[in-house]
Amino acid sequence: MQEQSYYQKIREEIAAAAIDSGRDPSSISLIAVTKQVDWQTAFQLYDQGQRDFAENRYEEAMRKKEEAPKDCRWHFIGRLQKNKVRRVIGEFDLIHSVDSCDLAEKISAVSLEKGIVTAILLQANTSGETSKSGLNPEAWKECFESILALKGVSVLGLMTMAPLTDNEGQIRQCFSKLRKLRDELQWVAGRRADLRELSMGMSHDFKIAIQEVLQWSELVQLFLRSLGLFLCSIKPEVVG
Repeated sequence: MQEQSYYQKIREEIAAAAIDSGRDPSSISLIAVTKQVDWQTAFQLYDQGQRDFAENRYEEAMRKKEEAPKDCRWHFIGRLQKNKVRRVIGEFDLIHSVDSCDLAEKISAVSLEKGIVTAILLQANTSGETSKSGLNPEAWKECFESILALKGVSVLGLMTMAPLTDNEGQIRQCFSKLRKLRDELQWVAGRRADLRELSMGMSHDFKIAIQEVLQWSELVQLFLRSLGLFLCSIKPEVVG
């Protein structure tokens, strides 16, 4: 099938990029973003071993979770409004786009009410584009100590979106800024947090994202054209 061949093609391209960057390809897995795709279509990827799936709408995610096997792991992507936090908390394994300190505080408070700790990524605006969500790197530095003090969240890393351009230098600069921000925040956090994941890159620039993070894990968003999905590669541990 077309979607199966494209899925395998993406896996092969990620593996090749990993090898070119001195990585172990087996350390990278994928997150398939199945928004606007019915579960029966997405199940074709599950049948090939896919277990991580992501949605940007709570209602659609819940419908798919009811149909999906229990061993699937679910990720929330896209902008999360504070008035919808209560429904989302406890239903997803990772929230990818916490774009403000206020949102992190709300997630923490609701998580504590439910007796859980929620895994999150902090969204940084490294391109300077007003159309993109997230705090600029300096703003995250200023409030990071307060984020670390929150008992209801576990910060696993950062996320950014590069501008949609063919200018490789601009793209690389955005990814480099996120990597440097992570390095600085990790120094501040010490053992209080393990910022092991970066979410950055799409189908046209994921190779640049992989090149920019040679010693850490990263989430690389990719577009699976035939199914209308996004994919993210995750490297859960450092490869020396």
